Order: sequence, then structure tokens, then C-alpha cells
Amino acid sequence: MNNHTVPVPSPAALPSVGRREPERSEGDRSATDGKAAGDPKAHPDPEVVAQAKRRRFTAAYKQRILTESDQVKGSGGIGALLRREGLYSSLLATWRRERAAGVLQALTPQKRGPKSKRDPVQEEVQKLQKENARLTDQLRKAAIIIDVQKKLGTLLGWLPTQEEIDKLL
Repeated sequence: MNNHTVPVPSPAALPSVGRREPERSEGDRSATDGKAAGDPKAHPDPEVVAQAKRRRFTAAYKQRILTESDQVKGSGGIGALLRREGLYSSLLATWRRERAAGVLQALTPQKRGPKSKRDPVQEEVQKLQKENARLTDQLRKAAIIIDVQKKLGTLLGWLPTQEEIDKLL
């Protein structure tokens, strides 16, 4: 038997695969890159906002962007407009569809989430009925207290004058 072992080179000794240019993430992280050290505007800030916020566009803004996109349609300026405003082409297509439907309300931002099944007038009626019941109960308790005070006053021989009665009420 022939017991020949083939030596396995270490990973550091292996030849490189031959990438011609570094990946974008490597270049961004490289502190030895000459461009990144001298120019702070060379790379965007990698800081991520803790909580992303959904953008909401007003109807006037949407209409302004649509008219601008219609004006620069043939010259290839739509891409520049979208980059300048930070928009996606799908948004522009959606806004055009809404405008073609002829509904101005469609361009106004809508509240997200399920629609309320409750009637606000009915909710107000229930709130007022609850408050009315609470005040009626409070009045009933006050009437009981006044009645007890009258009985206690007659038992003790204390008869209030009309002025004192007016002050209490």
C-alpha cells in the first residue's frame, strides 16, 4: 500500500479567487481607503434610525410632483425628479392611476388600519346616558343625606333658619 499524504495548505497561503474590485460593504468599512479618510461626504452615514416613520404625502404635493413629471416626460428628467424627491417610480404610477380615476380625495393620505364599525353619534349618546345615570345616582344620595340631616335636626331640636337653608342649597 502506498501511504502518501497530500499536504493541505493553510487558508492564508491559498491564492485569492481574483476579485477585481472590493465589495461595496468592504470599501465602506475600510479605514485604509484614501478617499474615505479625507472626504466625509464620500460615504453616507451608516447610522440607522431606531424607528422608521412612514412618509405621508399631501394631495398638493402629489399633484405638484405629477405636473412636474408630465413636464419633463420626454427628456429623461423623471429619474432625476424621483431621485431629487426621494420617491419610487411605483409611487408615481399609483398617483397617476389615482389622478386618472378623477378622485381628488384619492390623492389625500388615508388613515391606515381597519375602519371603525362604531357610530360616533351612538358612542356620544352612550357616554351622555352613562353620565346622566351617574349624576342621577349622585342626586339620589344627596337627597338621602339631606333627609337624614332634617330628621337629625328635629330630633336634636335644632331648627335652621331660612337663611341657613338658603346657604345649604
